[in-house]
Amino acid sequence: MSISAYRELRPAYGFDEVAIVPGSVTVNPELTNVRFALGEFTFEIPILAAALDSVTDPGFAAEMGRRGGLAVMNLEGLQFRYDDPQAAITEITQAGQDEAAAIIQKLYAAPLREELIGRRIGAAKEGGGVCAVSCTPANTKRLAPIAVDAGVDIFVVQSTVTTARHISRSLRGLIFEELCENIRVPVLVGNTVTFAAGKELMETGISGLLVGVGPGAICTSREVLGVGVPQVSATIEIAAARDQYYRESGRYVPIITDGGMRNGGDICKALAAGADAVMLGSAFARTEEAPAKGTSWGMSTGHAELPRGTRITVGVDTTLDRLLFGPTSKTDGTENLVGAIRTCMGVCGAQTIGELHEAEMVVAPSIKTEGKVYQLSR
Repeated sequence: MSISAYRELRPAYGFDEVAIVPGSVTVNPELTNVRFALGEFTFEIPILAAALDSVTDPGFAAEMGRRGGLAVMNLEGLQFRYDDPQAAITEITQAGQDEAAAIIQKLYAAPLREELIGRRIGAAKEGGGVCAVSCTPANTKRLAPIAVDAGVDIFVVQSTVTTARHISRSLRGLIFEELCENIRVPVLVGNTVTFAAGKELMETGISGLLVGVGPGAICTSREVLGVGVPQVSATIEIAAARDQYYRESGRYVPIITDGGMRNGGDICKALAAGADAVMLGSAFARTEEAPAKGTSWGMSTGHAELPRGTRITVGVDTTLDRLLFGPTSKTDGTENLVGAIRTCMGVCGAQTIGELHEAEMVVAPSIKTEGKVYQLSR
């Protein structure tokens, strides 16, 4: 009699399926340290703004820097294709839902203009903050040296999935060891969700790693490609790779959970799962300072053949200050994100984000519904 062989699926968990267990010691929130270090730079808050044209332009990057965070500009975005990128943004925001994707594809088909790189980086740095830019692996070898010469401080290499080894038609593809050696600024790479790929990327000498494939509100990679791992499990996996690499090398590579977080609770769960910081997109699109004024779309939405993002409307209902630091009257955790982090650390007895990594987490699929009948019925 033949016996069927089958692959057993391992469970993976997202933010709604887990909870953080309080600690046996508590700490005053104001005594917690939420700083985040990347390369030689230290930021006062562990929150990055994503490289979305709907969120980060030079003005927003400067505002984020003044508040102790970091915003990333998309080197392949509208800021680097048009003299007046705001006109292109307005065309996208005013398009009907059925035509939005086609308009985004048309606008992103315009050629990249290398002369705009120095202009935009200079504008972002006028306030004295740290400037970061992002591009895909395919354009990194061409654009990274130009950005560094223009004064960029941090370079991000980002695609739906990024690995240290890549098979292509190129005779010699992007080699991260050489990139890190040649451009001499911290290199942040993403995105990944597995232990093996994460550890191999760290071994190339990169300064940080982005975690997450397809969780963002504007990303459709999970629907289009069927790939991805829920963010809590993905963060735990990459944190294990970071810790293993640290034990072997003595070099600590911070990891940043990128996407899928809707409120302070989700951010706290990402940090407890092992993240050193988080990257947010749609949350920042809600602020008065964001260039698209309450509309957002994914970095892959403009793909000419297979878009893996969509345009969404989140509205403008907050400011950058209220979103990050409050005060707030909202009870859903969508404002005062830094306050939520500090308070979570306090109830877990963690004075640093590194100590929050030691907090116990449990599988808890009823964490958002238990006892909430009146809230759910509203």
